[in-house]
Amino acid sequence: MSSSNSSQLHSAAAGCSSGQMFLQPVWDRLRTREALTQSPFFPVIFAITTYVSFCLPFVVLDLLCPWVPALRRCKIQPQLLGHVVLCLLLFDAEFFAWHVLHHRVPWLYRTFHKVHHQNAPSFALATQYVSAWELFSLGFFDVVNVWLLQCHPLTVLVFHTLNIWLSVEDHSGYDFPWSTHRLVPFGWYGGVVHHDLHHSHFNYNFAPYFTHWDRLWGTLRPPRAR
Repeated sequence: MSSSNSSQLHSAAAGCSSGQMFLQPVWDRLRTREALTQSPFFPVIFAITTYVSFCLPFVVLDLLCPWVPALRRCKIQPQLLGHVVLCLLLFDAEFFAWHVLHHRVPWLYRTFHKVHHQNAPSFALATQYVSAWELFSLGFFDVVNVWLLQCHPLTVLVFHTLNIWLSVEDHSGYDFPWSTHRLVPFGWYGGVVHHDLHHSHFNYNFAPYFTHWDRLWGTLRPPRAR
């Protein structure tokens, strides 16, 4: 065997050895987790974790896109953020009309909406403490809005996630310095204080999020200074 062939074999063996040394700690660690790796749920957990890990960088890019011109030039469909805001505004208007109707018509209130007002002090779990009709009808608004606007799947995901968070925050019973209504200027967003007053004064603050509909209809009750 020539010296050149010997050196090539030696180099290949060294490369394999270094690769084994690099992967060996990973393999040893996996062997200590056999209960997890042999579980029938492991392929599902691994697939979901890998999928979310690959998606996360692009989700971050979508959030940065409105403020980074270079990203907007590469973006195929740039209206994601606008559709999220539009979906929130549509839902806010629909909920306001639905809410006023269910307070002003006694039969509707007694039959469907009174369940939600059984707890005057609001708390997070009261968000979904509603009748089946209320849950179905408000969910219907969510589905119809994204269908009418032909929203991108990512827009649908962001809208539903944000809608759920804002609903829970409205019923949380906590007014933090970082609460959403403190981050939106000029009192355009009511937030937790706005909705808490609705639970204690039934004829005011019908809109779930924004304040413009209550202002227009004369049903806005601003919070007292604390």
